[in-house]
Amino acid sequence: MKKQIKREDIICAAMDLIADQGFHGAPMSMIAQKAEVGVGTIYRYFENRDMLIEAIYKEKEKRLLAFLLENYSYGQPVRKCFFDIGTRLVDYFIRNPMDFKYSEQFHNSPYGEAHRRNRIFASTGQPNIFMELYERGVAQQVIKTLPPVIFFNLAFAPIIWSVRDHILGMVQLDDSLARLIVASCWDSVKM
Repeated sequence: MKKQIKREDIICAAMDLIADQGFHGAPMSMIAQKAEVGVGTIYRYFENRDMLIEAIYKEKEKRLLAFLLENYSYGQPVRKCFFDIGTRLVDYFIRNPMDFKYSEQFHNSPYGEAHRRNRIFASTGQPNIFMELYERGVAQQVIKTLPPVIFFNLAFAPIIWSVRDHILGMVQLDDSLARLIVASCWDSVKM
């Protein structure tokens, strides 16, 4: 049990530091200090820094996916599924700003580039409701036939940018505004 707590302390410390200061601003010594463990302890749980960074992202992604899949409207019309995903993305990241900040650091780095390429173009064995939505929407001719990357850029990137601006205090996202943003994204990809 104690080992699991130390591992969680390391992950939380690393996530907080990386989210606030970036990967270069969070050396292993600083992570160890914040987690109140020795640097060697980190290496008992993670082979290297890259493994730690990837493990944090996988845990964050797992939490997000569980949230998105909770009460997900499988089999419902594509538009309803799109709105469910979009509004739940806003809700999750507003509730979990550190997850959002870490995700931003990760996705805007070489780690994220490789992850995004694999997630869009290869099967990871995990449910991919984004890709399923895109493929079903194109097949039913309710979503424009676009390269998947462009679909994701039009459909979900503006949602993420809006959440970023909310977290930065530049705009206050409430349910009404979140639905309007999601509706605008839908308008950009629907047939």
